[in-house]
Amino acid sequence: MAIRKLVLHPADILEQRCNEVERFDKKLAKLLDDMYETMIEFDGVGLAAPQIGQPIRVAIVDVDDDTGTIEMVNPRILSVSGEQTGTEGCLSFPGLYGEVTRPNTVIIEAFDRKGRKYTLEADGFLARAIQHEIDHLDGVLFTSKVSRYLEEEEIEGVAGE
Repeated sequence: MAIRKLVLHPADILEQRCNEVERFDKKLAKLLDDMYETMIEFDGVGLAAPQIGQPIRVAIVDVDDDTGTIEMVNPRILSVSGEQTGTEGCLSFPGLYGEVTRPNTVIIEAFDRKGRKYTLEADGFLARAIQHEIDHLDGVLFTSKVSRYLEEEEIEGVAGE
């Protein structure tokens, strides 16, 4: 495993829709392992492949709860409900935080590293982090959804960072 270099804004790759993964092989498994190490190194709760220069639909989330690390390959949102507003940041925007309103519950369909399809329902902070990372795969940045930027003393429970 290796820690990868983060892509920082502005970078074109961060605003482009990523390509579907077609091969579930050792290269994908290594990428997922590297993404996990990189996310931990930079103290994040999620990381999308374009944030390390890979324009493919791969993301991981780990909000340090009982769910553990969620690996999402070719994820898609099946449904959303409710509403929540919370603090978000992004490893590609160091030191920048804002309030973002998102659905409170999300149901996704994705594949794991071995190509097995799964469905996951998430609420609250986990749902926020999952949506943040899937947005990255669509070239959508959290800054396009911020209602108010925050000062450092206002920051707690940050999704996507």
